[in-house]
Amino acid sequence: MDSLGSLQTFVRVAETRSFVDAARSLGVSAAAVGKAIARLEQDMCVRLFHRSTRSVTLTAEGQLFLVRCRRILDEAEAARVELSERVGSPQGRLRISLPTINDLTLPVLAGFARRYPEVVLDLDFTDRMVDVVEEGFDAVIRVGKPTDSRLAGRYLGSFDRHLVASPAYLREHGEPKTPDDLLGHLCLHYRYPSTGKLEVWPLRHDGPELRLPESMVCNDVQTRICFAAQGQGIAFVPDHSSRGALARGEVVTILDDYLDASSCFNLLWPSGRHVLPKLRVFIDFISEHMFPCPDAAWRKVAAT
Repeated sequence: MDSLGSLQTFVRVAETRSFVDAARSLGVSAAAVGKAIARLEQDMCVRLFHRSTRSVTLTAEGQLFLVRCRRILDEAEAARVELSERVGSPQGRLRISLPTINDLTLPVLAGFARRYPEVVLDLDFTDRMVDVVEEGFDAVIRVGKPTDSRLAGRYLGSFDRHLVASPAYLREHGEPKTPDDLLGHLCLHYRYPSTGKLEVWPLRHDGPELRLPESMVCNDVQTRICFAAQGQGIAFVPDHSSRGALARGEVVTILDDYLDASSCFNLLWPSGRHVLPKLRVFIDFISEHMFPCPDAAWRKVAAT
């Protein structure tokens, strides 16, 4: 049997389903990853992966081996951390999944990196609903109510979403007074990368769902805020992303009485594992700094 490094390589290939992506994350060549997996299979006299030109998937034996490997690596990491705690601060790699709307999280993550320089942040920004346990994430920040019973969690804070447009746009096109008025306006939409579907604007409206015009479609919130500030239409965006533009008067909110669009952030992590010091300090730091003051207070500050 090879060293723990080979087990780590196997786990990373299983998580990424790609020799190339695993090599990139490990900082080695794809050839080195392939050789490490081949040696493992030769030593164990079993095939761990089905390989094709398009994908790499685990065999039944590989799936069994993955469970054991994760346990071995978790125990090795716990032993290393237990010893390191006696001589220093929390350290090691933290693999975190986060939503692509990151204006609220990035400053906090940078602050965490400054506070704990020996913790390596391995950040994955995606709107895909990752499987935290199966894909080997230490934690995930998610929008909305938690639904996975395998995960422990901590509520971070709530936020609202608004329809925004620039004063210049509203002077030229008129301000919508009801949701039906949006049918005659330029609408800037968000497309979910994982499904290709457009985000639904949750407007209180009598009758069938409105098929709003599509003036522009993208998967980035700052792009939509920029277009709205430049008078290119109306965007549906989180208040924490638009508060700067609102404070500067570049955009204003519209149809507030027709929207019920509150949501929240939660920090989640696998509940069946011992919480290592590196994860414990991450949980505490994010919880303390992501929403440093009550929701209503920071919204009031942002609007003044």
